[in-house]
Amino acid sequence: MSTGNPQIIHPHGGYRKLIVYDKSDMICQATQLFCRRFLPKYGDRTVDQMVQAARSCKQNIVEGSEAAATSLETQLKLTNVARASLGELLEDYIDCLKFDRLERWGAGHSRTPKLRKFAAEHSKWDGWAVFLEGCGKEEFCNAMITVISQTMWMLQQLIDAQQDDFRENGGIRERMTAVRLGRRTAQNGEIASLKEENARLRGEIERLQRRLAALGGE
Repeated sequence: MSTGNPQIIHPHGGYRKLIVYDKSDMICQATQLFCRRFLPKYGDRTVDQMVQAARSCKQNIVEGSEAAATSLETQLKLTNVARASLGELLEDYIDCLKFDRLERWGAGHSRTPKLRKFAAEHSKWDGWAVFLEGCGKEEFCNAMITVISQTMWMLQQLIDAQQDDFRENGGIRERMTAVRLGRRTAQNGEIASLKEENARLRGEIERLQRRLAALGGE
């Protein structure tokens, strides 16, 4: 860690520029659409669980981005919560296929490559809304399983980057300590320089005094 003058308050916010935020927002809206179309309106706790899991992912990305200002540790924890929430939602979509005895499309399914390509190239809700409108339950679930899996992978990359940032820069306590140490080092350097200059001037004064004394004795 540099002892020069590190930044105490880290850059923060800017979550809307993250692709994972766009995908999480799309997943949140798509999940609400799925629940309206394919799950009972009343009496099924799965609806609340799925909607809350999708929302938790999006909101924790937002909160983590804002928390980065003062706590990289909190940002890291919240990003991990976002990924865990998607893991829960992924399992719900898998269960929806199981319970209705629908097929989960594997890597060898004829439609999987095109679906993966679409999911990779489209992050915003506008691109997905038209596609999902025409999907039956099996296709809808498999589409969501695909995009959620991709988003979880991206969140893991983000977590790895945040871990590296935390190891490199530490938390706010470490940054504040580094700033204080940097200031103290600079002050000590200035004091040492002044002492050196003072010693030089004293030496010069003594030399001149000896010179004057010698001239007075001539």
